[in-house]
Amino acid sequence: MHLDSFIFSALLLLAVTSVAVALFRHIGLGSVLGLLVAGIVVGPYSPGPYVTAHVDDVRHFTELGVVLLLFVIGLEMKPSRLWSMRRYLFGLGSSQILLTGLAITLYVSLSVDSWQTALLIGLTLSLSSTAFVMQLLQERGELASKHGTGTFAILLMQDLAVVPLLALVPLLSETAAISSGKPLWEQLLILSGMFSVLWIFGLRAVPAALEWLARHDNREAFLMVVLLAVFLAAWAMHQAGLSMALGAFIMGMLLSGSTYNMQIRSLVEPYKGLLMSLFFVAVGMSIDLGELSNRPAEFIGHTLVLVGIKLAVLFPLALAFGYTRGDSLRITFLLAQSGEFGFVLFGSALALNVIDEATFIMAIAVISLTMLMTPLLVKLGDRLAHHSDSMHRDPVKVPDGSIEISDRSVIIGGYGRVGHTVATLLQASGIPFVAFDTNPTHIKRGKDTGHSVQYGDISDPELLATAHAERASLVVLTIDQSATVLRTVSHLRNIYPHVPVIARARDLEACSHLLKAGATHAFPEALEASLRLGAEALKMAGAADESVELLMQGVRDRGYQLVKVEPKKSQPS
Repeated sequence: MHLDSFIFSALLLLAVTSVAVALFRHIGLGSVLGLLVAGIVVGPYSPGPYVTAHVDDVRHFTELGVVLLLFVIGLEMKPSRLWSMRRYLFGLGSSQILLTGLAITLYVSLSVDSWQTALLIGLTLSLSSTAFVMQLLQERGELASKHGTGTFAILLMQDLAVVPLLALVPLLSETAAISSGKPLWEQLLILSGMFSVLWIFGLRAVPAALEWLARHDNREAFLMVVLLAVFLAAWAMHQAGLSMALGAFIMGMLLSGSTYNMQIRSLVEPYKGLLMSLFFVAVGMSIDLGELSNRPAEFIGHTLVLVGIKLAVLFPLALAFGYTRGDSLRITFLLAQSGEFGFVLFGSALALNVIDEATFIMAIAVISLTMLMTPLLVKLGDRLAHHSDSMHRDPVKVPDGSIEISDRSVIIGGYGRVGHTVATLLQASGIPFVAFDTNPTHIKRGKDTGHSVQYGDISDPELLATAHAERASLVVLTIDQSATVLRTVSHLRNIYPHVPVIARARDLEACSHLLKAGATHAFPEALEASLRLGAEALKMAGAADESVELLMQGVRDRGYQLVKVEPKKSQPS
């Protein structure tokens, strides 16, 4: 691709997606639908200029966004919490796949001669879109809600089901050599070995490497090691026959208990967001409107029947597993679409002549349209759920091991001697807090003391967003690096103007800079120590305690003017 062509494609993509996302968010339909529509507009099947004709290549690359999405979700979930979901994971998840797959198989068998092929199509279309649903749950802050955890359990079981479905494709092919595959015992051995290596790597090697890099303040290499760990885990699971997204989820879950959890999330989030946006655009680019216009009734009919079957099967299943009517409706409408794994499975089936070209085009188009309908279906499900539960919504539960900033929480930037003192006073007063520091020694000391201390750069805007700084009652900055403190204060004042900020300063000059940047209060450390010393001297010299306290308070209220050192004026000659 020539440079001019590349730049034009980039400009076209950015212009269309910017307008589409802004428009669809403005009318309340969400950014995902805007990205899908943008993909249709800039795709090769649109009448106007298009970005690229190699849509499959783009989609394969942007699937790395799904990998990073599952990694971030894994960071929010400890193994103990996953174990607590086992009833929904294996019970509800397996039942949904089997019953939905069977119902769709019966429908497909009406137009497909081979029942084996109909079974493959039915089970493939029973899977939902992990990328779409998890992105929607994250945007809406519902990932840890009751219906959010149930939805995630089903999606995770669907990811696991991809493995036997991929193995089923060659068995249905008359051209594939079945005997060339590995025996079952060898596959299980490889799978066990991959899990063991991943477990050791995620619990030992990666945290050790991150701690060493944190001690040497090497943040660029810190990010590189995190990305290496994610994609290595994804590659290992892919080699073992599992989905890459599942490998990334496992790596995230292994790192969920690390003190670097919050900083890792803040570093990965921008890359995840960019790749996920491109993934949704690539899905939109896959929709061939011209081909579908030749068979509109068949296309729309298949889509409506597919969505109807999923709604009819999943709603009573969710009720049977103890969910309320409202939560059952939310889960059902969230999972009413087909998923991105269908692209992979149907692509493999086409290559091995299990399905023909016409069936492939129709299947891909149906999957894409159900994805396009997802934001609208979710809004409909919300309305029905609100009506069913009389506007009652279950409270959002905090995942085990995650940090949630409540309305009374305090964020402390820096856990040195001053930060430790502030944290101790807050803990003694029963006020929740979380402290961030980039020194592993300080973090270890905080953990040993029983304080909530995480690795993180408090001046990083993504870290503050990840920590939900907008919910904090106060931010206390105790670090002694003037440039970092100024940068943090400026960002907090611009993005979170309602959150008060108090900061430690070296002297009055630094104090003045912090107040101009937007700090609510700034306290010069050297002068405060001097005032404390002076107050004790006055008391020991016989001054009344009340007089000393009034004097000290007056000095502070007047901006330390009484004790400020003024340069001497030169005397006129």
